[in-house]
Amino acid sequence: MESSGSSQARCITGNNGEAELRLCNAESKRADWVTFPFITGTVALLMLGGNGWMTNLIVYLIKEFNVNRIDTAQIYNGVNGCFCLLPILGAIIADSGLRCFIVASISSFIASVGVVLLSLTAALNSIGPEPCGNKSGLCKAPSNLQLAVLYTGIVLATLGASGVRFTAAILGANQFKSQKDQSTFFNWFFFAQYAGFVLSSTLIVYIEDNVSWALGFWSCVTANLIGLPVLVAGNRYYGHDTPQGSPLLSLARVLVASLRKRKLQVTLNSDEIYYGQHGQNKEA
Repeated sequence: MESSGSSQARCITGNNGEAELRLCNAESKRADWVTFPFITGTVALLMLGGNGWMTNLIVYLIKEFNVNRIDTAQIYNGVNGCFCLLPILGAIIADSGLRCFIVASISSFIASVGVVLLSLTAALNSIGPEPCGNKSGLCKAPSNLQLAVLYTGIVLATLGASGVRFTAAILGANQFKSQKDQSTFFNWFFFAQYAGFVLSSTLIVYIEDNVSWALGFWSCVTANLIGLPVLVAGNRYYGHDTPQGSPLLSLARVLVASLRKRKLQVTLNSDEIYYGQHGQNKEA
């Protein structure tokens, strides 16, 4: 993304004044605070939809899917761990070439598909186990098909929610050139994110526990399906940076070069040591 200063310079010094003026005016409408409601609105909605099913996942697996308590705890720990670690992978993919907007859009779609599958397990009796009887402590275990739909929904919903967290933040920060504007953006970004967390942990959880699981999950689907179009609608205003490549790739190259040269004999002759562009000793 080019800076506003360079755009204004081309507008003033271009040979074709009218064409350069149109270019300058078009670029001035991109990025900056016009993108703020799209990005923060998307984050609030996607965190509402993503955290809504995750917060109450243990209760759902035990009460509705008759999953063993130990297995339920392990599933939840895996989901929570992936939700914390996978955003790093999403950021690496965005830096490597796909860009933040593409990764965030694809992740939002994947999250929507995953929550839809979870909602179907709560809404359709054919892909959900029979509820436990009141008089008997025995509960019918879910079938392999039912578990496949459940785990597929959990995996997709986790992947999607994880891919949005860091990429949306980077996309928003790239819209601002001054550090002050970026700081202000991050303040509102995290406010929107945690507002979605609080609303999902209260309202959505209340609906799931007191109204119906299906309605609670479909509320998460609705939030995701609104958040994705909001993100895409702001694309005409986003300023997109050219991917610079993953820093981990450069680190890997350094490690490989170090291993390949681990037996290299270092010269003791200072005249053979490269000190700069002209190969001269800095002390000379």
